[in-house]
Amino acid sequence: MARPRRIDPLVVQRAQLTAAVTTSVQSLRQCQAVLLPALFGATLEQTAAVLGVGRATVPRLQAAFRKHQSALPSPARNWGGRRKSLLTQEEEVAFLKPWLASAATGHLVVVSPIRAALSQRLGQPVKPSVVYRLLARHGWRKVAPDTRHPKSKPEVQEEWKKNSPKCWQPC
Repeated sequence: MARPRRIDPLVVQRAQLTAAVTTSVQSLRQCQAVLLPALFGATLEQTAAVLGVGRATVPRLQAAFRKHQSALPSPARNWGGRRKSLLTQEEEVAFLKPWLASAATGHLVVVSPIRAALSQRLGQPVKPSVVYRLLARHGWRKVAPDTRHPKSKPEVQEEWKKNSPKCWQPC
């Protein structure tokens, strides 16, 4: 058998006052959803049958009444956001600033030193995927190196193509 529902007497008193003066059907249903179990010991099924709603709707009506009649404002729900973030946005920007300066001068930025510095700053090991997601959040992307070697000389290559023996070419 289910445990009996405890309803705050202050909520019952407010429901009685509201039911006496309300002109809204929805508000009256909310008051009745509170009053029937509190005053007459009705179960959720019995209350739902009297109100003409489903069983699951009765606790919703009770919660809606408590929400609208409570003296204290209910705290806003904080859905979304970065609840499990290791650093704030500002801390991430400050952390990446030295590597940004290095990348701006043309140096290659490698993930392994960033990962080591991040794990040292956080005091816990960090997986590479965390660093890749951090870089992606701040607009960093993997840039492939150029297709030619920086010390290559196109003039020497063209000269070799013109004067080399033809045995290197496929038949």
